[in-house]
Amino acid sequence: MEKFILKGDFITIGQFLKTHNIVSSGGMVKPFLEENDVYLNGVKENRRGKKIYKNDRLRVLGKEYLFVNDW
Repeated sequence: MEKFILKGDFITIGQFLKTHNIVSSGGMVKPFLEENDVYLNGVKENRRGKKIYKNDRLRVLGKEYLFVNDW
C-alpha cells in the first residue's frame, strides 16, 4: 500500500488521478472511471468529484493508496 499525503483536508478522485498521472487531463477522468473499477473504502466509485479524506483507502489499477495528512 502506498501512502498519499494530503495537502489540505481532502482531494477529489479526479484530482488524485491527474496528480498520479493516471489520466493526463480532467476531461479524461469521466471516461476512465466508466472503463475502470475504482474503489473508495471498498465501495465502487464512479464520481470524479467524490472527496477523499484522511484515512480513506483508494484502489485503482490494482494499487491501493492510503491518504494521510502532512501534519
